[in-house]
Amino acid sequence: MAMISSSVQSTLHKPFISPKHSQLNRIPLLASRLRYSSSTRTTTIRATSAVTVKPVSNVDKSGNSESPEVFACPVCYEPLIRKGPPGINLGAIYRSGFKCKKCEKTYSSKDIYLDLTVTAALRDYTEVKPTGTELFRSPLVSFLYERGWRQNFSQSGFPGPDEEFKMAQEYFQSAEGGLLVDVSCGSGLFTRKFAESGTYSSVVALDFSENMLRQSYEFIKRDGKLLNSNLALVRADVSRLPFASGSVDAVHAGAALHCWPSPTNAIAEITRILRSGGIFVGTTFLRYTSSTPLIVRRLRERALQPYSYLTEEEIEDLCSSCGLTNYSSKVEKSFIMFSAQKP
Repeated sequence: MAMISSSVQSTLHKPFISPKHSQLNRIPLLASRLRYSSSTRTTTIRATSAVTVKPVSNVDKSGNSESPEVFACPVCYEPLIRKGPPGINLGAIYRSGFKCKKCEKTYSSKDIYLDLTVTAALRDYTEVKPTGTELFRSPLVSFLYERGWRQNFSQSGFPGPDEEFKMAQEYFQSAEGGLLVDVSCGSGLFTRKFAESGTYSSVVALDFSENMLRQSYEFIKRDGKLLNSNLALVRADVSRLPFASGSVDAVHAGAALHCWPSPTNAIAEITRILRSGGIFVGTTFLRYTSSTPLIVRRLRERALQPYSYLTEEEIEDLCSSCGLTNYSSKVEKSFIMFSAQKP
């Protein structure tokens, strides 16, 4: 069975040249190769039963990998087969083609990110998401996100990126050495911090917005170390995550939950992809807290209708209903950071 189309095969055998993204031309392949195995091995664990599984790949003489790996088909959740160099890094993924062995749908990198949405490569159908999602697909909002937009969050109690990252790292201690997925990564503000920390074997930045992913790349390419790190940019829908069940050690969602069309579907998906013992950490704006006056509560409920602003009690209930345990949270004004674990 042909792995990918003849045109893509022809492209993969040519030297990798990216005139548009010349930075990628200098990215060396990872010395370490992804390995896939049907068996699991236990890594060092801190107060959790988390298990880390690394794919084992079959690499031919030309350096191409033709084996299942960390990414899965968003249609049937089967691990994808890659034709191209192994590794979770920008250069390797850019030069690779991916195919689902079950439904035979193919996926490839577009610009500098891998498109793993169900609508990838469709020509006639365009799916329009709710306002809260479409807003962040705007080039202007993507450009402004780290140039003033995100800074305004401090008025609602957000402690700032450095402190938020520190807080998240405390929750993620048991996931050290594993795979971290930064869902709804935006311009990659926290993705870069997770990758720079060296705490995780790989970091996948995931967002539905094409322009946010392009903006994320613009920030990444400023740092040569990040260009060569185990970091990937992936376009995906949070309600249809492109990972096999039980394959991810940690999931982060910064200031994202209120923008999701269905927080229930999103957290259910996050629970599905987490390994046993895996950690989910998120931040968002609360609709109101227990100390908010009744009249203010009613005004906020009307004003915030386009978004899914929840209360702390609703977030905990939602995590519990999706099968997550050990819920904990920290609240400051309208800011909340919460954490939950897959049993």
